[in-house]
Amino acid sequence: MKKTDFHFYISGAFQLGIGFGVVSLLSRWVTGNTILSAPETLIKYGLTGGIGYSLMGALSLILFGILAKKIRDRFHDQQTIGDVLRERLTPAAYWLMISVLLIISIHSIFVQAMGAGILLHMIFPPPVFSWMLIFLLFCFFIGGAGGMQRIHQLAGINVVLIFSSVIIIPVYFYIQEGVYPVYEGIKLYHPYILYVKNTDAIWFIFTAVLIGFGQVIIDRASWQRVFIIKKEKLRMTFTLAGLIWATIPLALSSLIMIIIFGRSYDSIYSLLFELVGKINSNLLIILFVLFCISSISSAISAELHAIVILIIKNIFSLLRPLNNKEKWKYSYIFSGAICLFLLLIVSFLPPQPLELLFFLGNIYASMIVPMLYVILGRKRLPVLIPLASLIGTVGGYAALPVAENLLTIWISFCLSSSICLFYFIYHILKMKLSIDSYKG
Repeated sequence: MKKTDFHFYISGAFQLGIGFGVVSLLSRWVTGNTILSAPETLIKYGLTGGIGYSLMGALSLILFGILAKKIRDRFHDQQTIGDVLRERLTPAAYWLMISVLLIISIHSIFVQAMGAGILLHMIFPPPVFSWMLIFLLFCFFIGGAGGMQRIHQLAGINVVLIFSSVIIIPVYFYIQEGVYPVYEGIKLYHPYILYVKNTDAIWFIFTAVLIGFGQVIIDRASWQRVFIIKKEKLRMTFTLAGLIWATIPLALSSLIMIIIFGRSYDSIYSLLFELVGKINSNLLIILFVLFCISSISSAISAELHAIVILIIKNIFSLLRPLNNKEKWKYSYIFSGAICLFLLLIVSFLPPQPLELLFFLGNIYASMIVPMLYVILGRKRLPVLIPLASLIGTVGGYAALPVAENLLTIWISFCLSSSICLFYFIYHILKMKLSIDSYKG
């Protein structure tokens, strides 16, 4: 494959084995959400919630890995989730689903950019605009202009920084402070963290797994990796990536316990970055800052790359046929426009990660059964299937005034699943009546 071919931009130069496949998935899924959600989950739900958050990511990747082999067997000539949707859906259903995916994509990269803005605000002196400009320029050259090959080149460095930080920094602190003083400090100032019989935490875990699986099953970047990892290695790659990913929120939770033991705190979201003030070693401070920047930039680059491909290959090319040169040109234009949009939005909006992190939970939950129908079904699906996800989402949000957030996510899932189930029963009965009338 020539480097000037747009397929090179989409998939890179070679297929991935287990080792590099795991690295690529970890580089995609250790995100700003991971870094910012670890303090919130631990503080709100205690150790049970922290463990549950780790299970969410692990189970989501493992479950999708089970489907990945099926996807590759059935759609071996495709490259993206958009290609599969085009094959499996009627035109009206396709454009509806692509529209939803585009909205989710923009929101997802926006959340990552907000996480980057919070990080840069915590670590570097003002103005944040200048640092954000440098950060997004870096993401543009990696994910926007560089393509999959450039993303792969930096994935290994990103994973090395991640595990160096989550292993070396906790060990450094626990050697200095000791495990027992940390435990006693948590027990004295924050005893609720050690309470393991928290029913709210159990409810959170099940809901988080639902959201996590819904997020992975419609993630554009993960679908691309399904088609570039060797087929016989797919299930093992996703399983190992899930198990390894689970250790990272646990390590981040241990860092939070180091920060808050023996004292109170003001803001949940600043806790992890207060670690910089407690580290005495300049080398470890640099390592921690590089870990945060590398993780978020890697996630944004992967999201940016996936959005650009969705726009060019699955939207723009269908409206007007493009040659190879035009595809490259538009990849630069769209990725630059998205980075400029993120720069302006993040610079002027106040960071509110709590509202952003789970805002699309209802959509993720309502997407699960329709996407399973797309993957496992046999015939072309009508507009009712993607419409089921929208009905489920609207139903969940409509229930917000009378139900708690976690319950509305299950309402969205049940509404969407019920519509798909009714369609399945109707389709079976229709086939049975057709066979009976033919025999008669």
